Amino acid sequence: MSAYRHLFAAAAFTVGTALSGCVGLAVGAGATAGVAASEERGLEGALDDAKIRAEINHLWIQQDIEMYRQVTLTINEGRVMLTGTVPRPEARVDAVRLAWQASGVKEVINEIDVASGGGPIAYVTDSVIANKVRLRLLEDKLIKNINYTVEVNEGVVYLMGIAQNEAELERVIDHARAVSGVRRVVNHVRLRTDSRRVTG
Repeated sequence: MSAYRHLFAAAAFTVGTALSGCVGLAVGAGATAGVAASEERGLEGALDDAKIRAEINHLWIQQDIEMYRQVTLTINEGRVMLTGTVPRPEARVDAVRLAWQASGVKEVINEIDVASGGGPIAYVTDSVIANKVRLRLLEDKLIKNINYTVEVNEGVVYLMGIAQNEAELERVIDHARAVSGVRRVVNHVRLRTDSRRVTG
């Protein structure tokens, strides 16, 4: 399904860039930096994660362009979560092995499925679910939604990020479970006070 995600994302980026112009891009870059700075991981943490993403993507593309298309990267404070669907077990192993090779990686969470994939219809369904979950988090004023990442594959919701406390995390999980079409919720969120955020 990630193959469709990359295809649609590339098309959206091309159109958006053409319409925005240089001024729009400058404003967008400033806004992105402001958002990153307000996250729990901070601007420096966001930049470190962006470097890891770029390095892993480079390694994957060198190995097999399909790996880049099929596997989704979610990175938070050096923790790398891999989701998506690949056709062969070997591809799953390679994706994890290469992710570990990137500088700054502290943990690799392997949530890759090995199957034929559900095609564009399943991709659209997963996208709808993900957007519904994100909207619920955005609308809940008791949740600092900027600290959370939501990925969905085959109806499974994968949560990653940093929770302010247990109560907030429970609200996030409950919102995800309440969305129609969700088969289960996999939680990889850490609490803000988790000592592993410092020690890795």
